[in-house]
Amino acid sequence: MDAGSRVMELTSPLAMSGVPIFFITTYYSDFILIPDKDRKTVVQALLARNFEFSEDISAFVSPNPMSHGRSKSQSSEPPPTPPPSTVDELQRRAFELLKKRNVTPYIEPGLSLVQCAGRDQSRFVDSIGRQSRSRSNGGNGHRKDWLDEVDTKLYTSLISVLATQPRFLSITLAQEDAPSLLMDKTILHAFGDSLVGDTDGDLVPIFLDLGNLPLEATGIVSGVAGKLVAEMHMVETGLGGELSYLSTARAGAVILSNEQSMKALEVLKPLLAEDQ
Repeated sequence: MDAGSRVMELTSPLAMSGVPIFFITTYYSDFILIPDKDRKTVVQALLARNFEFSEDISAFVSPNPMSHGRSKSQSSEPPPTPPPSTVDELQRRAFELLKKRNVTPYIEPGLSLVQCAGRDQSRFVDSIGRQSRSRSNGGNGHRKDWLDEVDTKLYTSLISVLATQPRFLSITLAQEDAPSLLMDKTILHAFGDSLVGDTDGDLVPIFLDLGNLPLEATGIVSGVAGKLVAEMHMVETGLGGELSYLSTARAGAVILSNEQSMKALEVLKPLLAEDQ
């Protein structure tokens, strides 16, 4: 499935069930973050769409509420407006909310991104690394994790780059995957040969400032991505494979090729422009 359709397939059932989400596209995987209280609703919504779940997935929930960039409603009750019943209604509501909150899509001039991942160590280095750690732990009790599989040069490069305060750097660490990075192309040189992926890529993010939206807002990812897929005919032309999405605490970013990002901006701006 191309990426544009995949984002819609994953997010629209949740939006139509009234579930707020964060969506993160990485080099290896898509991650959807949901409120723990909505777990049952999410499972039911996806099972109804013929999704399947693994029986041995572990879930980790932070015991303490983390500081967040968006406001949280004082009430834990669901919003009074019922969820949308069709994809068209979902998209209409999403853009009405964005327009009401004065969300304007924009592109940072001169910012190009690449999406890549940390390179696995060679078997020799990996084996030596594990043996030395086992000895230091008394020869037992060592649990293999992703740190055992990744070139340590990646982490020294990350520290070096972070010290320069880059314009854009997103890092996703997951238990089963090597670290995934989405970053400003101009800092690529700092990582040397510690990365894999299309480092010659030229991706451009369209940012949506969501700082004024409540955490309970729903349908943003599905509404925006769905409108772009439909209006730009991505499915028919095969361009949907280039679309990805990144949710953060304060913003959403639709990520496309350089050429497609300009076309996408032309689609989004009239939908969110102030009425004359």
